[in-house]
Amino acid sequence: MTPGSIPARHLHRGRVAWVDTDAGGRIHFTAAFRWAEAAEHELLRSLGHSFHGGFPRVDVQATYRAPLRFDDEFELALGIGKVGRSSIGYVWEISTRGEVAVEGRHLAVYVAEGERPVPLPAELHEQLSNMLAAAASEPGAA
Repeated sequence: MTPGSIPARHLHRGRVAWVDTDAGGRIHFTAAFRWAEAAEHELLRSLGHSFHGGFPRVDVQATYRAPLRFDDEFELALGIGKVGRSSIGYVWEISTRGEVAVEGRHLAVYVAEGERPVPLPAELHEQLSNMLAAAASEPGAA
């Protein structure tokens, strides 16, 4: 797979830190999820929103296709995969050296200040839905 297949992108660039690696010198599997979460927060801030603890993840998945090692530069492309009544499905890929190293997705549910799912704020729902629709209309979108 080549980089760039994630629609409605928010790009997060970084470098693998020592703390991100395991004893084998590759990224620890949890690093990819931290980077995806950082990109998610950047996206929400770019839309004018800030949520602290209001979006627990209820489903996460990643497929590791190529190694990332200490000091490698990477780019994480985050897209909106679905927008539900109270949830946001994200899709993402991490690329380095011109190839996809990790493909992932996660589902976050909005709980506001409580513990039970509640509807997404209307403005956020509209913004994300518009991003998803725009991505679906791009040439080559599935």
